[in-house]
Amino acid sequence: MPILQTPIKDLVIFEPKVFHDDRGYFFESYNKQSFEKELGYSINFVQDNQARSVKNVLRGLHFQNHPQGQTKLIRVLEGTIWDVAVDLRKDSETYGKWFGVELSAENKRQLLVPIGFAHGYAVLSDTAEVFYKCDAFYNKELEGGLLYNDETVNVDWKLNVKDAIISEKDTMQPVLADVKSNF
Repeated sequence: MPILQTPIKDLVIFEPKVFHDDRGYFFESYNKQSFEKELGYSINFVQDNQARSVKNVLRGLHFQNHPQGQTKLIRVLEGTIWDVAVDLRKDSETYGKWFGVELSAENKRQLLVPIGFAHGYAVLSDTAEVFYKCDAFYNKELEGGLLYNDETVNVDWKLNVKDAIISEKDTMQPVLADVKSNF
């Protein structure tokens, strides 16, 4: 499975090889051996999550602190999202920088979001079904967030944020300078 590098170290996009014929298509969405070969290290995914959202939903930006920081592998089963990751690793050259990529059922791309990043997405299609794997179990006591519209980070969500459907929890997250993370 080919990897596309992003401008942020360790944040990568996977583009699966899709086999089409008159019946439809087939592809491997995850193969532990292929991922390990391409990445050069092993990830032990332990939890799968799935969410369905309507157009203009904005979810995020979320992360989970150590000792149960999470690596996530995100893909879209239906629809299209703008997927965003923000580097929260304090010693990183790209601390506070974000990267976004369109993930869709059509392009079948997947974004690997390593530990140390806040993650979120905006739904661009009428509906979207998002599926992601995690390498650590969810732990409410370790969850954290970054305000989706922090002006110092300045994420372009590819939608009019004034029209976005956002949870109350996500509107109350701290700005980057006040984020409590241990990365």
